Amino acid sequence: MTNKKRAIYSGTFDPITNGHIDIIKRALNVFDEVIVAIANSSAKKPMFTIDQRVDLVNIATKELNGVSAVPFSCLLVDFAKQNNITNIIRGLRAVSDFEYELQMGYANSSLDKNIDTMYFMPTLENAFVSSSIVRELIKFNGSYQHLIPKQIEQEIIKCI
Repeated sequence: MTNKKRAIYSGTFDPITNGHIDIIKRALNVFDEVIVAIANSSAKKPMFTIDQRVDLVNIATKELNGVSAVPFSCLLVDFAKQNNITNIIRGLRAVSDFEYELQMGYANSSLDKNIDTMYFMPTLENAFVSSSIVRELIKFNGSYQHLIPKQIEQEIIKCI
């Protein structure tokens, strides 16, 4: 029996977007299993509760084999150790993401030398998509449906 290649894709996913799905699909080309680790992040004052975000991720990824959504409220490195995973996935949309993600990757590596961070770029059509943009569009009754997975449209409406 071979060991499964596993990775963690962490974030607040407030809410999950087509950009996130793009990164998850790319990661599934490399890893057998991707755990979407949803940060509680109460300090960020998310629009959706942790339970709603877990549900939205589960609905959005239902058709993707090897994906599970799990909430967490500790250091990512500690979460990785608890789950015996050494691979972390991060998405890079623009140069502005690079500096922050590089710092986080180095910080995680300084806490655990076994942690590797792999960066994925979304397709050009998803390069500008972020949860922040979706939240602003929701807040001001803008059109956001083209930025989120179709499977969660009705769930988003129920939550807001």
